Amino acid sequence: MRAAGRNTLMPTPESRPNEAPSVLQGRSPVTERILALLDQAKVTYHLIEHPPVFTSTEAAQVRGTRPEQGAKALVVKAENDYHLLLLPGNRKADNRRVRQMLASRHLRFAGRDELLQLTGCLPGSVPPFGNLFGLKVWMDEALGRCEHLAFNAGSHTVSIRMKTSDLIRLTQASMDSFILAGETS
Repeated sequence: MRAAGRNTLMPTPESRPNEAPSVLQGRSPVTERILALLDQAKVTYHLIEHPPVFTSTEAAQVRGTRPEQGAKALVVKAENDYHLLLLPGNRKADNRRVRQMLASRHLRFAGRDELLQLTGCLPGSVPPFGNLFGLKVWMDEALGRCEHLAFNAGSHTVSIRMKTSDLIRLTQASMDSFILAGETS
């Protein structure tokens, strides 16, 4: 299923000594938690180690998948609670629909520092396993129609490809429709 690897948090040249890096490379502690969960659940998956990626298009290219098969994970704050939204990598969330879905008048994306504190991940490396961080997971129905999904696994250089049905089961994702109609990112 997987090979042994090392955990690395590699700073980029623009990082300062006492500052979190802007790129997570290699298998992070979050990656290892995900792999342990998948192995414990006896789920078949494909681990992909690749150069750093920062967009859904770049990720699809290195994974050999279509952008709509990428599970883009967005952490939002609605009122006082954080939630993890999963949508196709080439789509955008409809903020009005997400506010309705979460019964919230106020909605905003979690900032870089909040993401790091909540998940141990930087933007672009957050995995779909919000349940590992105490976050409720919401999956857009369009993503749920894919047989297999690929996603970042707590790193900008590590991805996983697995069956959508296994991801839904393991995250206990709630299904809803919350992407903007016809608009891609």
